[in-house]
Amino acid sequence: MTSIVKAADAAEFLALVPRLAGFRPSESIVLVPFIGTRTAGVMRIDLPVGADAEETDRCAATFLGMVCRLPDADGFAAVVYTDAPYDGSMPHRALLEALSTRADAAGLRMMDALCVATDGWGSLFDPQCPDTGWDLERIEAGAASMSHIPAPSGDQNAGASLPTVDLATKERVARALGQLDRAIRTVFGESPDSSAERIDPQAVAAIAALDDVPGLFEEVVAAEADTESAFDLALLAWCLSRPALRDVALVQWCGTVHDGDEALDAQARWENGEAYPPEIAERMWGEGASPDAERLLRALAASRRAAAAAPREHRAGPLAACAWLSWALGRSTHAGMFAEMAFAVEPDHGLAGIVLSMAGAGHLPAWAFRTPRSHRGRGGDDRGEREGQDAAT
Repeated sequence: MTSIVKAADAAEFLALVPRLAGFRPSESIVLVPFIGTRTAGVMRIDLPVGADAEETDRCAATFLGMVCRLPDADGFAAVVYTDAPYDGSMPHRALLEALSTRADAAGLRMMDALCVATDGWGSLFDPQCPDTGWDLERIEAGAASMSHIPAPSGDQNAGASLPTVDLATKERVARALGQLDRAIRTVFGESPDSSAERIDPQAVAAIAALDDVPGLFEEVVAAEADTESAFDLALLAWCLSRPALRDVALVQWCGTVHDGDEALDAQARWENGEAYPPEIAERMWGEGASPDAERLLRALAASRRAAAAAPREHRAGPLAACAWLSWALGRSTHAGMFAEMAFAVEPDHGLAGIVLSMAGAGHLPAWAFRTPRSHRGRGGDDRGEREGQDAAT
């Protein structure tokens, strides 16, 4: 769904940006690409620390390159968010000036260059802006016309955590994992359990879902939140801890159950010595058709619950899945944090290492730079009307 919000001035635009992003940025530069007079998402990057003039210019070139990857973007606004005070001059002014210079050279409209500091805000393009910045209350006043869009409370790190799970649930999931392990070894003949202890029938019923792995992963994104049983959470944690099954899940959650069928078949053929189809592998690297964001969000929520409920030694797989799903959603900050959590459990985890490398290098999936529809030809000036979409890239 798209919400149309018109921002009449810079203060109203600054009230809109956190609502577009879904969080309140801190120590960040936020780039808001425009297609005509409409926003085309939000890009957040950590502010460069201790950069000299040459490094600042390199950063500006890199940031501008991210905007240019959006094929329809013809302009952008830049907003610095910092805890530094104005102290007589705009913080990080050199970075905004470097972006302005680079934008002019590239023929890209820089619609505004703003800074929100701890004690004021201002625009590089506003000759009337006082040396101490404008009062922050102007931004709050500018939010009056946006009451229908919830104001986020946390910064970019909010959401990169595991949900709270009570001790009783954790104990049930731990027991379920033990029962699943015994049942799988017995049913599939992998070092059968010779003890006299009876295998829980729920474990036998749960592993029956492995006869249709894509069906199992489809149920994950179809189920209502927080309705999983202990065996559901245990089985998902078990699957995500096995790279072959985990990759099938991620490919399927990026597409459809049909993609899961193809990925599972490709995995079986690869294990028999055949080449893995590149069109399936490319999904893991962020290539191919754009996924359904809502589907990825549901998969992420389920993976977070599985990681939170599982014993620590079983968490690395679900956490790495959380990292990849966050990356696929364009949330590199969250992706890096989940990957670090996975490393804390399993220091040489393969997928966690890959995601951490991609997030650290600022590499996002190709679909993060696609706009859902073209707004070419809308025209409009660069201040009088700004319309925002309620999704952040």
